[in-house]
Amino acid sequence: MNPIATHIVSWLKDYQEKANVDGFIVGVSGGVDSALTSTLCAMTGVKVILLNMPIRQTTAEYKRAQEHIEDLKNRFPAVQSFEIPLTDVFSNFESLMPFDCSDQALAMANSRSRLRMMTLYAIGQANRCLVAGTGNRVEDFGVGFFTKYGDGGVDVSPIADLTKTEVFQLAESMQIVNSILMAAPTDGLWEDGRSDEDQIGASYPELEWAMDFKGDSSTLSVREREVLRIYQGFHAANKHKMEPIPVCIIPSELKND
Repeated sequence: MNPIATHIVSWLKDYQEKANVDGFIVGVSGGVDSALTSTLCAMTGVKVILLNMPIRQTTAEYKRAQEHIEDLKNRFPAVQSFEIPLTDVFSNFESLMPFDCSDQALAMANSRSRLRMMTLYAIGQANRCLVAGTGNRVEDFGVGFFTKYGDGGVDVSPIADLTKTEVFQLAESMQIVNSILMAAPTDGLWEDGRSDEDQIGASYPELEWAMDFKGDSSTLSVREREVLRIYQGFHAANKHKMEPIPVCIIPSELKND
C-alpha cells in the first residue's frame, strides 16, 4: 500500500477507536476528493456509510458518484450506501426565502452544501459514525474554497494536508474509478456543472504554486502575478473560514462591576 495511504488509514482507525464510534460517513459527490476520502475510510475495515445526496445534479456528477459507490461496495464488505434525494427539500427551502433566489445564486449554492451537512450528521449520528471531511490543503487552508458550516462542517479531515495534485496521485495509486480521475474538479453546487477553475480563475497546480510562493513578485510573469493576485484575494476574503470564531472577551473589571 502507498505509505501515505497507510499513514492516513492508521490515523483514521486510531481516531475511530479513541472516539468510541462505529465508523465513518462520507458524502460522495463524484469528485476525486470524496472518492479518495471514502476509499481511505473503507480501508480501515470499520463501518463506512456513503451518501449520494443529489440536488439538481448534473447527470455526469451523479453517475460518477454512483460508479464510485458501487466500486467501493464491491471491494469492501463493511461499506454501505444510501441515496438521499434532496432536490425537493431544497426547492421547498428556496420557496420560503424572502428574496429572489436567482439574484442570490451563491447564497443558494452554499445552502445546498449546508443541507447536505445536516443530512450527513443526522444519518451519521443515528449510526454512530463520524463525518469524514473531503477538503484538501489548497481548499481548506489556501483559498478557503468550501462552504462554512457546509462541507466545512466535519469531524475529521483525512486529506486536508494533501494538495490537489497529491490527492490525484494518491487516488490513481489506489485505483479510484477512471471517470473520476479524468473529470475536471468541481464543487457540485451549480446546475451548469461549472468547474472549480471556472469559479476561481486559476488551476490547482497554479494555486499550489501561489500558496508556497515566497520570492520577489517583481520577477514573475504576467500570468504568475495574476495567479498570485487571485490566490491572495481568495485567501484574504475567506480567512474567516480558516480561523477560530472571534470571541468578544469581556474585561474582568466589567464583569466585576
